[in-house]
Amino acid sequence: MSKFLTSPQGRQIAYEQRAGRGPGVMFLGGFRSDMQGTKALALEAWAGAAGRAFLRFDYSGHGASGGAFEEGCIGDWLQDAEAALALTEGRQVLVGSSMGGWIALLLARAMPERIAGLVLVAAAPDFTEDGMWAELDAAERVVLARDGRVKLRSNYSDEPYAITGRLIEDGREHLVLRAPLPLQMPVRMLQGTADADVPQTVALRLLAHAEGADIRLTLVKGADHRFSTPECLRMIEAAVTELAA
Repeated sequence: MSKFLTSPQGRQIAYEQRAGRGPGVMFLGGFRSDMQGTKALALEAWAGAAGRAFLRFDYSGHGASGGAFEEGCIGDWLQDAEAALALTEGRQVLVGSSMGGWIALLLARAMPERIAGLVLVAAAPDFTEDGMWAELDAAERVVLARDGRVKLRSNYSDEPYAITGRLIEDGREHLVLRAPLPLQMPVRMLQGTADADVPQTVALRLLAHAEGADIRLTLVKGADHRFSTPECLRMIEAAVTELAA
């Protein structure tokens, strides 16, 4: 049974937390995903076996948390992650999947003293600008300007989903690839070459852009965006084990 916290902004955030030794591990999921995904549950099982503190949560409008998905934006979900991080003690290894990688980078930039390391899995920094906005055609941009929202096709569902002008505009306030990005903690980036949602060029751009003494990228031939095969899960666990040691 999930527990709930009330964020400083009044949002109800669902989370699951396991006690253990530090540094703890905190999982940050992706856009339109939840904390019941394969990677989150596998990491929780790993943490239990290792006696490691662990936290997973749902952003507002996602999973079991309150709020409507269409009303959210990167800034809101960053605030949700900050509220979840406040539940933990000491430094944390952040494991960010897809959008969660962007949120993890924002947390690391804002409060480096709390972050022991970053494991970024198919990270999608700046995707609202470089993915969504860049891929809208002229007609879709007209609809977005007129209606405040536009429906997009999904690779994971037959049902289209709506994005809002607020999501795009707020995303521009949180871009990490356009300004200096000092990362004082060790960073391990994992990226599949068959990722149809976040191409490996994004990982290479992040690797070139970020500033830090211990940043490594591993490209996995044939792995897709889910990055959740048994082999991929073992790679994530190995990266977390290294940074938590």
